[in-house]
Amino acid sequence: MLRKPQEAHELKEAGAVTSRATDTDRHVGARIRERRIMLGLSQQQMADMIGVTYQQAHKYERGINRISAGRLYEISQVLRVPVEYFFETLSNPDDRGPLDERQRMCLELARNFSQIPNQRHQEALSQLARALASK
Repeated sequence: MLRKPQEAHELKEAGAVTSRATDTDRHVGARIRERRIMLGLSQQQMADMIGVTYQQAHKYERGINRISAGRLYEISQVLRVPVEYFFETLSNPDDRGPLDERQRMCLELARNFSQIPNQRHQEALSQLARALASK
């Protein structure tokens, strides 16, 4: 059903129609950023892979711009996660806050690990972590 311009304006003023980013958009953006860092990708690399500018990828991660369903699907493919990944823990926003020091170190470790080009070195580091964790 097509609306007259005045009706659309009234709906928008009433809050029924909005294009403003929401807490959900910011949550999805934060999940994209976390996963991108885990994979060791820069914002520019991810932007190139999904066919947008660096600025647009940055706005997605900050939750400034909304992400269409099609674009979110592309991002999920690039980041190798199901679309649902971006909405996990959304129902409990109190459970998520800024990254604490331990979480930040884990993300940094994952990023650095993924950048080690030698498979044998990755395996050695993995074995070392297992050995240290079991003590």
